[in-house]
This record gives sequence, C-alpha cells and structure tokens, in this order.
Amino acid sequence: MTTQLERLQEMVRTAAQEELFPRFTHVGHDYKADGSLITEADLAIQKRLASQLAESWPEIGFLGEEMSEAEQTALLESGQPLWCLDPLDGTRNFAGGIPYFSVSLALLEEGGVSLGIVYDPIRDECFAAENGRGATLNGRPLSVPESGVSLAQCTSLIDLKRLPRALAARLATEAPYASQRSFGSVALDWCWLACGRCQVYLHGKQNIWDYAAGNLIFLEAGGFSSTLEGESVFVNALIPRTALGAGEAQMFRDWTHWLGVELKT
Repeated sequence: MTTQLERLQEMVRTAAQEELFPRFTHVGHDYKADGSLITEADLAIQKRLASQLAESWPEIGFLGEEMSEAEQTALLESGQPLWCLDPLDGTRNFAGGIPYFSVSLALLEEGGVSLGIVYDPIRDECFAAENGRGATLNGRPLSVPESGVSLAQCTSLIDLKRLPRALAARLATEAPYASQRSFGSVALDWCWLACGRCQVYLHGKQNIWDYAAGNLIFLEAGGFSSTLEGESVFVNALIPRTALGAGEAQMFRDWTHWLGVELKT
C-alpha cells in the first residue's frame, strides 16, 4: 500500500467519524431537484474533504456529488486529474437511521480510476484499491472468496427500482438465484460483493461518484463486471450506467447469459 493511499484512508476515516457519527439518526434533510435526499452531513463532509485534499494535493481538481451538474461536466471534460467524492452514499439510509452508508473517494486520471476508497463508518471497514495493485480491507489483502455455490444457490444484490420494467418483472417472477437483497449504498454494495457477502449484483443507474471507487475495489479483488450493454462499467463522463457483477468467472458467465448480455471486447 502506498503512502498516499494510507494518508487518504486516514483522512476519509477521520472525516466520516467526526462529521457523520454526531449527525446519525438526528439530522434534518431536504430534497434535491432529482428527488434524492441531501443532509447537512453530505455538505459538511464534502466541504471538509475538498479543503483537505486541495491542501495536500493542490495539482488535483475536485469533483463532488453535491456540486452543480454544469461544474461536474466541465471538470470531467477538462482532462485534469480529479478527486471524485460521494460524501455520503446512502443518504436516505443515513437520514432514516439505517446503518448502511459510506463515504466513497476515487482518483480519476488519464480516463480511468487509479485508486479508490470506500469507508463504512458503522463497521469501521475501510476498503481500498490501486489500479493494478490489488484491494485491501483495513489494510489486509482482499480477494473475492470462492463461494462453492451455483447461480441457483447464490445470494444476489439487486436494485429493481432502476432496471428496465421488463427485466425487473422477469427477476421478480423467474429469479435465477436463491435469495435477493437491496441495501441502498452503491459504493458499499461493490465492496460487499468483493467480500463474498453476496455473489451476483445488478443495478440500473449508477453515477460516476457512486461506482468509481467501489467498482475498482471489486475488480482489484478479482471480481467481474460490465454494464447491461456489455461494456466496462467505468466511463469518464457524467452518464448514468447500468452495472452487473459476479465474484467468480463461471458465476459471471451464467449471470450474463441469463441476462442476455453480450460482452464487448
């Protein structure tokens, strides 16, 4: 693990513990134009981390979820290295007192993701990865464990709400897996998939700050992913992405086959 990644993990961990914990279960909220929630906690942790990152790495720009779409688009089109932050992934859970949310930070460089951190303050689990260097959980190497189960026996993590209606209906009536969950924090979902807490994954709409860090961690842990269109999940643009994944090669083949996904090389 590089010194930079160690510093970043400590920065994210401390910010989450000091800005999120005091507000958990008793913070007011408001609604953004798209209907999603925003709380004082989202804004406080984004402001804090933006300032700390700029102080330590002034040459790197900053893109946060709670910025305007025009600002986000301009930053992504600039071609400069960017920190990409989701200050509170799972805001609705946080506001409702549901203990499943995270802070997600990625470094975007040269059209890709070079490192990612996802921190779960409730469980004090810090997931991290660097492109080509593997993934870790609280500093220890992380790899997807062999499940020993088939697609028909596995546990899935599926967000039905944002999927095409016909696919959601098919999953509801002809599910190919044994059990289904949906928890409400995209970044953390990828990390739980990397841990083997579930075996297959599907989501219909993820923004770049949702998936950049989590998907890198999952891939570096040995997982397999794509969009429903058969493309790589990451794209360096403000375009919502479908995303599916599985922790093992055969499971991924069976899952994409059932979904009718043709992978593009």
